[in-house]
Amino acid sequence: METGSPAPLGATPDAEGVNFAVYSSVAEAVELCLFDASGRPLASHRLAACSDGVWHGYLPGCKPGQRYGYRVHGHWQPDAGLRCNPAKLLIDPYAREIDGDVEWQDAVFDYIPGGDTPTMNQDDSAAFVPRSIVCAPLGSSPVATPVIPWAMTVPYETNVRGHTMRHPAVADHERGTFAGMRNEQVLDYLKALGITSVELMPVQAYVDEHHLAKRDLRNYWGYNTIAFFAPMPRFAAGNARSEFLGMVNAIHDAGMEVILDIAFNHTGESSRSGPTISFRGLDNQAYYRLEPHAPGTYVNDTGTGNTLNVDHPRVQALVLDCLRYWSSEFGVDGFRFDLATILGRHDNGFAPDHPLLQAISDDAKLADVKLIAEPWDPGPGGYQLGHFPERWAEWNDKYRDTLRRFWRGDADMSGEFARRIHGSADIFDHRGRAPYTSVNFVASHDGFTLADAVSYEHRHNEANGENNRDGHAHNYGCNHGVEGDTDDVDVLAARRRHRLNLLASLLFSQGTPMLLAGDEFGNSQQGNNNAYAQDNETGWLDWSGLDDDPQFATEVRELIHLRNEWPLLRLPAYLHGETEIGASSVNINWLNTDGNAMEESSWSGPAPFKVMYAEATRNGAMSRVVVLINNSDEEVGFCLPEAYPTCEWRVAWSADGLAIAKDGRSFAAPARSISLLTSD
Repeated sequence: METGSPAPLGATPDAEGVNFAVYSSVAEAVELCLFDASGRPLASHRLAACSDGVWHGYLPGCKPGQRYGYRVHGHWQPDAGLRCNPAKLLIDPYAREIDGDVEWQDAVFDYIPGGDTPTMNQDDSAAFVPRSIVCAPLGSSPVATPVIPWAMTVPYETNVRGHTMRHPAVADHERGTFAGMRNEQVLDYLKALGITSVELMPVQAYVDEHHLAKRDLRNYWGYNTIAFFAPMPRFAAGNARSEFLGMVNAIHDAGMEVILDIAFNHTGESSRSGPTISFRGLDNQAYYRLEPHAPGTYVNDTGTGNTLNVDHPRVQALVLDCLRYWSSEFGVDGFRFDLATILGRHDNGFAPDHPLLQAISDDAKLADVKLIAEPWDPGPGGYQLGHFPERWAEWNDKYRDTLRRFWRGDADMSGEFARRIHGSADIFDHRGRAPYTSVNFVASHDGFTLADAVSYEHRHNEANGENNRDGHAHNYGCNHGVEGDTDDVDVLAARRRHRLNLLASLLFSQGTPMLLAGDEFGNSQQGNNNAYAQDNETGWLDWSGLDDDPQFATEVRELIHLRNEWPLLRLPAYLHGETEIGASSVNINWLNTDGNAMEESSWSGPAPFKVMYAEATRNGAMSRVVVLINNSDEEVGFCLPEAYPTCEWRVAWSADGLAIAKDGRSFAAPARSISLLTSD
């Protein structure tokens, strides 16, 4: 073992050997352990030097493919926040690939349970934890990224396993893998639907929680990361890195982006009683937030047992290095940050100008990358919708809740509904932010699917083994008189209309519309609104919905096409009265059913809701759209004011048929409907 270099972190091969560098400010020595492909120990070496907390050494003759791990020698004083235990083999935080999974044996824990004082567990964990792998640079480069402006972006949230496990076009040996996601028929379908951005739930290497293993369940969603730089081995048949790159290239070739959901808020090591497999054993005090007056206890702002310490410069560097790696090495086009409030939280609360948020926003290598925040976490002051920096878009759960409540008929929702479909200017129209900042959705992985939101009013999570206490208690669902499955044709028709109303509202709204995979063909999780542990047919997409009702997916495709066709449905700026946008003068008017402008008292009135009329002038030519919304149980007539220009209206979309009177200004909207009229 030679001295080597403290940079870069990780295992870096060259023609003569490999440089190893790992951070631990509390170690007294760091031992590099080598293994063969079967997991048999080969040799161990003390890293030769330490520079500013980085232990490093160069091993001549070492080559790519070598399995390795670290053992950290130092103090083990859990109540003081020190967890150095050389009996525990640790994953390199910068490992590009890992081999194996956690086996839940006592040896993976650094303590012996029981008693008033923790006792150090000196059983060797090497046989039961993953090994890191030395990786050479990939032999190929990412395919050029498609350039998709925010105003044209339509993300589609999906899961690699769930998307492909039951897809009829995917071969058995490719189901649940990156190779399955690159299947030509899979991508052709998404492209034809109008999707621009495939938003993948976590693909970084993660671990199944101990409590799930004891119930014979697995983590399906992936929010339990143990190696942020390594693709999940479960998603690959061979080399995970090359197969992931192949998937990204195929998606790019199809003209779509790849957005990764990434969880820089906690790790799979859980609470103080969780396993010691990486960060905890390397430098517990640096990587995790600890209670100031009880450093043996973790701050749990994530609800998962631990919270990453993003105030620490080494953690900030890890986050930035990781984002640059996935962007440059694999061509990833954007990131959705799970529980993103953590990334901006100091000890005294959230700060929009947190150094980490600013560093991500300002990083030159990430300048063209899309940034999306889930702007909340369970910690104190954790709900921060609308408070992220200018470059960031944010998931808008107020949009979801408002649309669900409006279309199920809750009272006094008209004003709130108007604010949401107008782009939530009350939340985002500050510091120069644009409507695309609001990522609108009516369903996501976290909660009911769209089909379940119109079929269930209560969660049904018994299969998770938590006595149905997990998941959201308030889903604003509407079952139309029957909880769950039914053969009643009237109930089924009402549910179908309800789903279309929600999706049409989504795609006629200002902002960025995100679809949950399967909502376009009625995918259900049988009322489970927290399917994180359902790596089975409950969580996997049931593609038979396309055969049962092919017309529904066709209508969703038409809605996306209309959004693309009519710029008035995707404005680049918020409007307050007539506004100049480029060479156009644009205006939006809100009207009563009789064509009069909405007054303050009208917003709190009963359904039906009103008319949204928008028009733009560009170089003397007019472009107009009208969105008619009838939230009542009866057909309702609408009319436009006589002061408006006479023009020929075309019914661009109406699920149940919309009648236009001979005068060209009066319309009869069916009960429980939303319609789009256009004219140019």
